[in-house]
This record gives sequence, C-alpha cells and structure tokens, in this order.
Amino acid sequence: MQPVLAFDVYGTLIDTQGVTAELERRLNDASSAEEFAKRWREKQLEYSFRHALMGAYVPFSECTREALVFTSRALQAGLSDNDHDHLMDVYAELPAFPDVVDALDQLRDAGIRCVAFSNGTTEAVTQLLVRAGVENHMDAVISVDDIKRFKPDPAVYSYLRSQLEARPEHTWLISSNAFDVIGATHAGLRSAWVRRHSDAPFDPWGIEPDMTVPDLEALAERIIRQVVNR
Repeated sequence: MQPVLAFDVYGTLIDTQGVTAELERRLNDASSAEEFAKRWREKQLEYSFRHALMGAYVPFSECTREALVFTSRALQAGLSDNDHDHLMDVYAELPAFPDVVDALDQLRDAGIRCVAFSNGTTEAVTQLLVRAGVENHMDAVISVDDIKRFKPDPAVYSYLRSQLEARPEHTWLISSNAFDVIGATHAGLRSAWVRRHSDAPFDPWGIEPDMTVPDLEALAERIIRQVVNR
C-alpha cells in the first residue's frame, strides 16, 4: 500500500518568517523585526498549547492575534490596532518555501497522496495555500478545528487517520516542528522531521522521527526511493 503524507502547514509548507519584511517596515529596524517574528511564532504555539490544556479551545487565528498583541507589548513596539489588523492580513498571505511545489509534484507523480494537516481552520489554511500557489498540489486539507483540539494531542492524529482511512504504518506526518513529529510518532504514525535550519536541535525525549531531511525535495527523493520503490 502506498503511504499517505500529511504535511504540517505553518513552518513546513509555509514560511512563517515571511512576515519579517512587513515588520521591518513597521518597526524601521531589521534586527527588531527578526526578533519580533521569532517571538510571535513562539508565543503563537505556546498559546495553542495553553488553550488546549485549559480545555478553552479557540481558532488558531485567535492564538495568532493574541500572540501578536503580547509580542508587541513585550517588545514595546508601539504597534496600533490598525498595525495588528494589517499584520494579521499579511500572516494570511505568507509565502510557501521554495522547495514545496516541486517536491509535491514529484510525490504526486509517484502516486503518493499528499494532504495538508494543520492547526488552522480549513477555510484559513485553504486560502493561505491558494495564495501561496500550493493548494492545487494537495489532495485535501484536514484541520484540527473539526475536533476542537490542537497538536500534539493524540486525538488529532487519530482524527487524521480516520479522515485518510489509512493504517498508522502507512500514514506519515511531515513537519518542521519537533513537537508535531513527536506527537505523531507517539500516536503510532510514521514521521519525518524537516530540519530546515542545520543548527536546530531535536527534543531529547527518546522519541525519534523515522526520517530527518533538510528540505522537502530531499524528503521526496527518500520517500520515493525507500518507501515506494522498495
């Protein structure tokens, strides 16, 4: 049976640091913009974890806006409500990484199903992928919003499998986020960590991905060689 690949969206297909250029224009400082973008992303994930633990689910976009407002306050950036609105609009139009389309085309040419699997709502993720030129390279968009949970809750990976109607050993989670990879592996899925930064460490939890690659083109090559042509 051919594998099914479920791709995380934010940070794996879509470059969350793509907002940095707009932040630089708003803050008039490149180094401050990079720090802002980094902390915004970290706080966004933290807020999703906290909402999940509290049983107080909100759409992922609300976690993103809450994180934006917090980061603005923490860094004393002086951004207005209008600035926040504009930056949220920019976040909805983030670019894809340059390796995404070619890799997806290679995988689909090999007969492998590829789906987007995200904390974002189906509508938000679909619009994001359309604007980034990626949506028509995917077979489906699957959102955790359908069950009101966030990664890495085991329930989201069970939901993914139910939607794909695939066995765990044939279902791969592809992500640049170590917590997502660990969550999927813990839930019994296969996993690949996209280590987009060569100095990025993996969490020392004793749970390792089945595959580690530097980018999606390397992933496509290895999946096709090791999984499809074995």
